[in-house]
Amino acid sequence: MSKYAEGTSVDTGRSRIELEKLLRRFGADQFAYAWDESGGREMLGFRIANRQVRIDLPMPDIDDPEFRLTPTGQVRSTSAARDRYDQEVRRRWRSLVLIVKAKLTAVADGISTIEREFLADLVIADGRTLSQWLEPQLEDAYNRGEIPALLPGLDE
Repeated sequence: MSKYAEGTSVDTGRSRIELEKLLRRFGADQFAYAWDESGGREMLGFRIANRQVRIDLPMPDIDDPEFRLTPTGQVRSTSAARDRYDQEVRRRWRSLVLIVKAKLTAVADGISTIEREFLADLVIADGRTLSQWLEPQLEDAYNRGEIPALLPGLDE
């Protein structure tokens, strides 16, 4: 199965500009872009409907064999490995454009809400996203076997 936007020639700058225009069109009144080389991620931030949202876009590891080696296991040249890596970064940005556009469209069409679509990415008072705050607690609850049933009362 091929990945979405595999082979795209749209550079990351164009994808960021497209996201910024999209967010403005759907009512965002703040926009930010940042990168964290040590954390291996790029970040998109915006404020919409009085909610701060930050989407962390994980970047691939340039040393991953996916980039360094051909499908037959031959070592790629440095430039060929870099080209493959850059292609994957462009592809991920196109995927981000797709998902943000779909979420904002669902909100605009009354199918969903900002909170529902961006819940995991909402920024809380300490600067973490809701998912960064919740994931360790959720993992701990699962490990203790204390997760409530999806539909309480149906297992009685």
